[in-house]
Amino acid sequence: MTSITPNNGKKKIVIVGGGFAGLNVAQQLYNDRHYEVTLVDKNNYNYFTPLLYQVATSFLEPSSISYPFRKLFRDKRLNFRMAGVVKVDPAAKIVYLTNGELPYDYLVFAAGASTNFYGIESIKQNAISLKEIDDALRMRNALIKTMEQAAITTDPEERRKLLTIVVAGGGPTGVEVAGMLAEMKKFILKKDYPELVDAKGKIYIVDGGANLLAPMSDKTHKETRQALIDLGVEVKLNAHVSDFSNGVVTFADGEKLEAKTLIWAAGIIANTFEGIPATSLGVGRRMITDEFNRVKDLEDVYAIGDISVQMTDPLYPKGHPQLAQVAIQTGRNTAKNFKAMARGKALKPFKYFDRGDMAIVGRHNAVVDLFKHKVHLSGIAALFVWLFIHLISLVNYNNKVKTLYNWMVAFLTRDQALRMIFGKGENKAA
Repeated sequence: MTSITPNNGKKKIVIVGGGFAGLNVAQQLYNDRHYEVTLVDKNNYNYFTPLLYQVATSFLEPSSISYPFRKLFRDKRLNFRMAGVVKVDPAAKIVYLTNGELPYDYLVFAAGASTNFYGIESIKQNAISLKEIDDALRMRNALIKTMEQAAITTDPEERRKLLTIVVAGGGPTGVEVAGMLAEMKKFILKKDYPELVDAKGKIYIVDGGANLLAPMSDKTHKETRQALIDLGVEVKLNAHVSDFSNGVVTFADGEKLEAKTLIWAAGIIANTFEGIPATSLGVGRRMITDEFNRVKDLEDVYAIGDISVQMTDPLYPKGHPQLAQVAIQTGRNTAKNFKAMARGKALKPFKYFDRGDMAIVGRHNAVVDLFKHKVHLSGIAALFVWLFIHLISLVNYNNKVKTLYNWMVAFLTRDQALRMIFGKGENKAA
C-alpha cells in the first residue's frame, strides 16, 4: 500500500466499510489520478460474508474467507485506516474516527448492516448471531463446548436439551446453517462423540413466513424443505420466536421448546452514525438515496450496499434486496460515476441486474434460481453452480485455493479437522 499524501489537488474520497460495496469502489478508484481514496474499516481484513456459516460450523477456517486489506492493496495508491466511525459532520465535511479524523470531499457509506433482534433483549443477550468473523468463532466455540458438555452429562433429558438447536430465520443463512448442523449430527457426531450416538436432540429451523427461502421459486421452496427434512431437520413455518431465556425458546403463540442454543438469522438492520439526519433514513434505518446513490438531504455523501435504500427503480419500488450482488453492483456503478464526474461526463443511474438466488442444504443439496426464476436448477448441476459462484467471488487467489481444498476434504470424507476452540470468542450464552 502506497501513501498518497499530499494529494496534489486530488479530491478526497473516504469510503466507510470494506465489504462487497466499499471494496469494489476502492478497487475501481485506487489508481485514478483525480482522487485520493481512503478506505476505513473497523477490521484490518475483508471477509466473505456468505461463507461465515461454514467457519461457524467448522468446515472452513477463518483465513479461507478473509484477507488483510493492506496486503490486498499492497503497491496500490490507496490509504487504509483501521478505525470505527464515531460521527460525521456533513457541514464541515469531516469524519470523526475512534483514532482521529478525516476530511473528505466525497463520503461513501458502505458500512453494511448488523443483526436485527427486533427489540427482544433476551434474544440479543442469549442467542448466537452470525454477521462477522468474531460471531462465527463464537458460534463454533459455543457449539463445540455444548457437545463436550453433553458428552459428560448423565441425565438423558439434560443431554437432549443440550443437543437441541433452534435456527431462527429461513433465509439463505438460516437454511445453510441448519443443513450444515444436520450434516454434522448425522456424520460427525458419532465419530467424535461415541457417547452421544443414541442421544436425543433435534435441529429446528423456524420462519415467520409460509416458505423457506421466500424470495425464491415454488420449486425451491419444496425442494429445500424436503432436503432439510431428509437430513432430520424439523421445519416450523408461520412461527415467530418471541423470547429465549434459561434454555427455553418461546414462540409468539405461547409454545415453548427447550434448547441450549438459539441461532438468530432472522433479519438485519442498517448501521447508523451520528450526524446523519433522521430525514435521510428510511426503512430498516437504511440511508435513502437517489438513482446515483447520493444520500437524501446531504451533499457529497453516498450510500451503497446494505446500508442504502434506493426507491427510484420501478422494478424495486420498496428498495433493492440486501444481497451481495446488489452491494457489488452499486459499488462498481458508484466508482464509474466518480470517474465520469471527474471527466465532466454524464452520470449513470444504478440499475440492478438480478443474476439469481441460490442456497446449499447440507453437503450436496443445492438450489439455484436464475434470471428471475425463469431457470431453476437442483441436484448436482445446482451444486456446481453454487460452488463455482462462491469460489470465484472470494477476494484473493489464496482464499480460493484454501477454500477449494477444504471443500474437497469435507465432500470426500464428510468431515473436517477444524473443530478446535481458540481464543476468547465464546458466546455469552455458553
